Amino acid sequence: MSILQVNNLAKHFGGLVAVKDLSLSIKTGEIRGLIGPNGCGKTTTMNMLAGLYRPTYGDVQYHGKSIGKLPPHVRTAQGIMRTFQIPKLFSEMTVEENMLVPALATSTKKTPEFVEALEQKAAEKLAFCKLDHVSHLLAKQLSGGQRMLLQIARGLMVEGLELFLMDEPFAGINQVIKETIMDAIVDMNDNQGITFLIVSHEMSSVRRLCQTVSVMHEGSLIAEGSMKEIANDPLVIEAYLGGQNAASDS
Repeated sequence: MSILQVNNLAKHFGGLVAVKDLSLSIKTGEIRGLIGPNGCGKTTTMNMLAGLYRPTYGDVQYHGKSIGKLPPHVRTAQGIMRTFQIPKLFSEMTVEENMLVPALATSTKKTPEFVEALEQKAAEKLAFCKLDHVSHLLAKQLSGGQRMLLQIARGLMVEGLELFLMDEPFAGINQVIKETIMDAIVDMNDNQGITFLIVSHEMSSVRRLCQTVSVMHEGSLIAEGSMKEIANDPLVIEAYLGGQNAASDS
């Protein structure tokens, strides 16, 4: 059963067509990869799925219901979370405060018991993402990889999280943190049933995590299948220029 269904989605910026007639179906419980050359429309697609952009036309359905016109905070309340390639954090707040602020800001409960339970949950999620030892630091003091982990940990604070949209979670981070993120994704998928859509240029990470990969080029979906299947697809090879194998490790 599909948790996310995208139907003929398009986004125009004036005369620029960033995404055109994109249709995509994500099954509940899968880890789907979304790849393609720079500028092909991947991040624009993620922004539409998260509610940051309103589609020019087309629709996004979540659990069979249209969410194409819902704002981001409503989608989050329904169990959809999104990370950014450049983490959006409160730089002058501590790691722990970054975990607590979104929940406190949107909740009508402010009782000591609620705050205590929230702090306990934050501590558990930070430990899960191996950030408990830096919980006292300001977010601006974290490395790039730690900031990405904090985004993921904060996403786990969302009640009823079902769909995690990740934009370049492995970009510009060291191998140790990359392994931590991949292990966390597998754990969340296996033990919590969370569905993932991951945009990435890291082919080795996509190969390890994703059974199915969707490929975009010039705003359109051009191929879909396993890494082995798309690596031999003529359209994919052409999109990556010079006949270079898209699924090869650089």
